[in-house]
Amino acid sequence: MATTQHAVPAHTDGWDPQPLPLASAPLPEYGTGSLADLLPTLAAGLGVPDTSAAIPELTPADRNCVFLIDGLGWEQLKAHPEEAPFMTSLLAASRGGTGRPITTGYPATTATSLASVGTGLPPGVHGLPGYTVRNPDTGELMNQLRWQPWTPPGDWQPYPTVFELAHRAGVHAAQVSSPTFANTPLTKVALSGGVFHGRLSGEERMDLAAEQLAAADRSLVYTYYAEVDGAGHRFGVDSDTWRGQLMYVDRLVQRLAEQLPARSALYITADHGMVDIPFDEQHRIDFDEDWELSAGVALLGGEGRARHVYAVPGAANDVLTCWREVLGEQFWVASRDEAIEAGWFGPVVDERVYPRIGDVVAAARDDVLLIASEREPRESAMVGNHGSMTPAEQLVPLLEVRS
Repeated sequence: MATTQHAVPAHTDGWDPQPLPLASAPLPEYGTGSLADLLPTLAAGLGVPDTSAAIPELTPADRNCVFLIDGLGWEQLKAHPEEAPFMTSLLAASRGGTGRPITTGYPATTATSLASVGTGLPPGVHGLPGYTVRNPDTGELMNQLRWQPWTPPGDWQPYPTVFELAHRAGVHAAQVSSPTFANTPLTKVALSGGVFHGRLSGEERMDLAAEQLAAADRSLVYTYYAEVDGAGHRFGVDSDTWRGQLMYVDRLVQRLAEQLPARSALYITADHGMVDIPFDEQHRIDFDEDWELSAGVALLGGEGRARHVYAVPGAANDVLTCWREVLGEQFWVASRDEAIEAGWFGPVVDERVYPRIGDVVAAARDDVLLIASEREPRESAMVGNHGSMTPAEQLVPLLEVRS
């Protein structure tokens, strides 16, 4: 196994590196302005029992549609007004006319965020606290996006979705997305309730979402587009391919906005932002070639900017110490209990979720990535990445169009 040399400043006289204070991590706005607060706020405005209006800036509407654009962060949208003229015109209307974004939740990753959106619960409660996490029942890593290895969905995430609550209350609930997501476990635990409609093209989804909004006096509709995220991962948010996807989805948003039936509110948001990470040893630290970081580690979970580290029995304190010494100037590095106490996963962590969180949790502050070239070759080759608590990853739009 190769040995990695960690760079130190050229002038080391009196150099005493200090780990980043955990209190300096910008926490998600759980309870007032996170993705988990969006659907409960809309459902409360529709009179759905057991929901509450957590985002005070939003005004109730009879018909509500959420269009989630995977990977389109607030900062990326603001940086590309020419590619997204329609959404740029809506920036001032974000978050109820305050011109402000909302936050995703930690980690800022698709499986976690979609579960937060659909259940109206923070990650510490819904129980999808990362891209991959340890299943305490089997000891294996579980990929929560692909649901591998398979785990009974209702056992892993037992809470009803907001769509289910709305459907029970007589609200017309519908999801309009790719047919490939119709029967996935992630859809079941995060977005089920009412009727799922699969459509291949973005244009078909926009048209059908508008029809579903108009299908009843009270409606709650969700639609989704994935390829902005895919282009960012493969080519980066500074690529022509990513810009082309942004131009396309901007036209989709306008197409849906122009078809809204009366008394409707359309909200455009995202599950996370993204940062491009250069391909060099300074910015990409390879866990699989680093004897210091791998010592005492049984499983490496999460993703490159939001790691869950599971130690061999008895080694958790040593792993925490090492990771702080090696990475602590670039990552917020916390023990499981420290991360929970700091509120990274929300104000409460369910007992069943507690062992899914790493013994050590590491969230990147700088433009760095902790890859694993052998065990995660595909993920390690991505240009655009996300997961942590930086504004480029955490902040997402909540654009609004009303009719």
